[in-house]
Amino acid sequence: MRKIKLEIVALSHSVTQSHNYAVVLGEEGGSRRLPIVIGSFEAQAIAVAMERMTPNRPLTHDLFKNTLETFNIELKEIIINNLIDGIFYARLICMKAGETFEVDSRTSDALALAVRFSCPVYTYEFILDAAGIVLEEADEDFDEEQTVPVGNVAEESLSSYPLDKLHKMLEDVLAQEDYERAAEIRDELKRRQKEQ
Repeated sequence: MRKIKLEIVALSHSVTQSHNYAVVLGEEGGSRRLPIVIGSFEAQAIAVAMERMTPNRPLTHDLFKNTLETFNIELKEIIINNLIDGIFYARLICMKAGETFEVDSRTSDALALAVRFSCPVYTYEFILDAAGIVLEEADEDFDEEQTVPVGNVAEESLSSYPLDKLHKMLEDVLAQEDYERAAEIRDELKRRQKEQ
């Protein structure tokens, strides 16, 4: 089967499931999108890695990456290889000493690792046919306007704080390992930098 390369284009709150998020994967060089519902912990793990934030202690996905590297195992790619009853399945394609092997994974965990290893993400045509959407024909289940591009999660209330207070808040939430809030504060700081 021919593999189709994907890239993470956005994280958003899930329209269909409250308290969950959707990671939106885009077909490289195409207009199809593959939204996958994930939990808030997994969304945070993906966002932390994409934003190159350094936690005080390694998160679970960082620990797994460190373990693989310690044992000289390279993550070559991930493949979203199946869709059964609305659940996506993925495989980690790993290499050690020239030997390739595959490991089953939840799709959200595989994506969090792919970001950390900077490895490609693939899927197959039948999965895009079954669960993908074409951008021009977005329906009610996936509203492009409700999707937040990764790195643009600013909270309006932060705009009222002075810069020194925002920097202090950022230090505090990082110390508490609240990376979702840290991303919001960091984005507000970036927004203000652009305005100067």
